[in-house]
Amino acid sequence: MAEATYTPTYKQKYLNEVRPHLIKTFNLESVMEAPKIEKITLNIGLGNAKNDSKALKAALDELMLITGQKPIVTKAKKDVSNFKIRKGFPVGCKVTLRKNYMYEFLERLCAVALPRTRDFRGLSNKSFDGQGNYSFGIKEQVVFPEIDYDKVDTIRGMDVIITTSSDNDEISYEMLRAMGLPIKEKGTEIEEEVPVRKAPPVEEAPVEEDKLNEEKDGEKV
Repeated sequence: MAEATYTPTYKQKYLNEVRPHLIKTFNLESVMEAPKIEKITLNIGLGNAKNDSKALKAALDELMLITGQKPIVTKAKKDVSNFKIRKGFPVGCKVTLRKNYMYEFLERLCAVALPRTRDFRGLSNKSFDGQGNYSFGIKEQVVFPEIDYDKVDTIRGMDVIITTSSDNDEISYEMLRAMGLPIKEKGTEIEEEVPVRKAPPVEEAPVEEDKLNEEKDGEKV
């Protein structure tokens, strides 16, 4: 008897719903033309990693809890004198998710983490790189339920990069929205104008004629 293979929910959603929708919407001739998510990369930058080894270890542990995969330490590729960084110094950590890990993380991100973000109003629709890839930032790692708030030493943010097989931003935008990523609709992301309150006009105090005459007499002398 063959064993049942496990398929993540979001992978089933892509195969059964998203891919047919893309083929119909963009008139694709083959299933192979439909774009797909290739990998998701999470990156945490730490400016004090070279001096504070505890902060680097805490970031590694938190990233492993969030993704279920062991991250790697990123190191400086060249010397930067302004930041007192030498080549090879640790500057952060990152992890790359593929296949089932990728779909499972995307499901937790859309269903749990992003809705828990403070004052969340949707992701920007202007964060595509022109090659079909999408990136955005998360300000606080505590939005993930895997992180115990009482054990957090400091609040850290992270970058999330979604790499797709498409080289077209329009198709990638439609695919990610169909997958459930809460990206704002195009045309709705308009900066609200903050009304500027004008200061009331300052009334000049009336000048007495006697004082004016005294000033004129003083100038003549």
